[in-house]
Amino acid sequence: MKTVTINVSEPVYEDFQIFAMRVDRKASELIREAMELYRQTHMQRRTSLRKRNPASVGGPIQALTAEDNVLEEMLDDSRD
Repeated sequence: MKTVTINVSEPVYEDFQIFAMRVDRKASELIREAMELYRQTHMQRRTSLRKRNPASVGGPIQALTAEDNVLEEMLDDSRD
């Protein structure tokens, strides 16, 4: 484990100390956990869209008929 020195405001560090005493842990443990959580949520690479499983969004709103031309409708660029 690497030792680091950080500067934090007195109120922030005091909050960590008080909470650490309340949960019977060390403030340094809580700070390490907070750093790990930040790393996981903000710094780690997300999975690629190619690796994600498709999500179900339910069924169709209305059934298609033989006369429906969905491709033509999607490609229609008549934005009135």
